[in-house]
Amino acid sequence: MTDKPTLAVVGATGAVGAVMLQILSQHADVWGEIRLVASPRSAGRKLVVRGEETEVLALSEEALEGVDVAMFDVPDDVAAQWAPVAAAKGAVVVDNSAAFRMDPDVPLVVPEVNPHAVRVRPRGIVASPNCTTLSMIVAVGALHAEFGLAGLVVSSYQAVSGAGRGGVDTLRTQLSLVAGTELGTHPGDVRRAVGDDTGPFAAPIALNVVPWAGSLADDGWSSEEMKVRAESRKILDRPGLPVSVTCVRVPVLTTHSLAVHARFENEVSVDRAHEILATAPGVVLFDNPAAGEFPTPADVVGTDPTWVGRVRRSLDDPTALELFVCGDNLRKGAALNTAQIAELVAAEIGTA
Repeated sequence: MTDKPTLAVVGATGAVGAVMLQILSQHADVWGEIRLVASPRSAGRKLVVRGEETEVLALSEEALEGVDVAMFDVPDDVAAQWAPVAAAKGAVVVDNSAAFRMDPDVPLVVPEVNPHAVRVRPRGIVASPNCTTLSMIVAVGALHAEFGLAGLVVSSYQAVSGAGRGGVDTLRTQLSLVAGTELGTHPGDVRRAVGDDTGPFAAPIALNVVPWAGSLADDGWSSEEMKVRAESRKILDRPGLPVSVTCVRVPVLTTHSLAVHARFENEVSVDRAHEILATAPGVVLFDNPAAGEFPTPADVVGTDPTWVGRVRRSLDDPTALELFVCGDNLRKGAALNTAQIAELVAAEIGTA
């Protein structure tokens, strides 16, 4: 018997679920039973967590009985249907989908930035932000705590895994079609080589960048761009914060990058920004361009922190900083942040 809380991982067989099981095996063991749950077609599969083979259960009311914390890594519609069911059965739900992020009765939490928000959850649900937001917000939040953020202009360079397994498969297939060729030297030749099937992307992703992620929102903005804007405002508790975002897909498998122009309430210095970022939890400062040191996805993939480099004061505004950030979109951008929130809840349950 154990008095540790029972955890359900809903969506355990997905790409984020696989990373989640790694994280649960690597982190301090705060859980009693860990119950793996997925769609009925995945039920019966055996997965390893904490060194033990565990059978996957079909998502059902019975699978959620007696659960203290339920982490959901599932599509929005599945989360919208089943997260309230889990909460009604007494579980605290930590949801990684977009279903509840902007619900005023659901806190949107990044433990390094606003851990206090996890305690106020009228619906019994806590949301984790979008992977693009998470790839920058830990670093931006640390600077905001010191300088007071006044505005953001952001360009993202998003890995194909952010579009799920279909995104990864599409890039790999297209790369095989263009490998060893001189495609990319004339208009339209990459399109002709890969054909009409561009997968989840609006254009070919091999040998290309695609300035679009998400679906069409108002006035030409994409849903992904509006998510970063709205989520940054909610996490930082700055509802009127000016935020302008351009989201771009790039031919990288995993790890999102962002070029960030952050404007603050007062004059800033690079030296002080370096001090803040070097000591901020969840941040790695990697910033020596003279030595070729700045973060790239190839450096950051498979790691937990947000990496920051190219920190400069704006040439035209002494209150603004320019920086380049990278974060693994499957770790901190999804599984890790969800696990960190769940651990906050577990600590709360343990002291109740």
